[in-house]
Amino acid sequence: MEGGSIDGPSPSIAKWKANFSRTYQYYLDRSTPNSWGRWIGTLAILFVYALRVYYLQGFYIVSYGLGIYLLNLLIGFLSPVVDPELESSDGPSLPTRGSDEFKPFMRRLPEFKFWYSITKAICIAFVMTFFSVFDVPVFWPILLFYWIVLFFLTMKRQILHMIKYKYIPFNVGKQKYTGKKPGASSSSD
Repeated sequence: MEGGSIDGPSPSIAKWKANFSRTYQYYLDRSTPNSWGRWIGTLAILFVYALRVYYLQGFYIVSYGLGIYLLNLLIGFLSPVVDPELESSDGPSLPTRGSDEFKPFMRRLPEFKFWYSITKAICIAFVMTFFSVFDVPVFWPILLFYWIVLFFLTMKRQILHMIKYKYIPFNVGKQKYTGKKPGASSSSD
């Protein structure tokens, strides 16, 4: 063939893509331990998105779709990896009595992936607001009402599930070891 290959991207584009991907992954890895900073940044992006939707007075379908997706991510974040309802009696389960062995709560969707998916979804929705094809005219109060009802029904079901199987998906604080009580030692001198 004359003038180059049509089978794939040129070497300079492939090199740029590899460099971009490496740099992106570097900054993503550096942000991993800074959860407060990540979440504050995501809230800032969400605030900018909400302002854009408010000033454009449109893109309510995009916002509704974003809300449904974020609700789905939240349910994954609050759910255990192994659902006790679907688990057989032989396999591992969450402790249901105080005498059961301690098993830490493991999320179906880890915090970092939860944050990353939310941030990516908000950015995609933000980009969608630049294309008028996604601005479908709807009566937004109905969408908002339906989303609120869906949120409360879903969260009620999730909270009842958490109560039934006695798990809390949050660490309330770092547990501290207090040691033995001074009078509880049974050493004989």
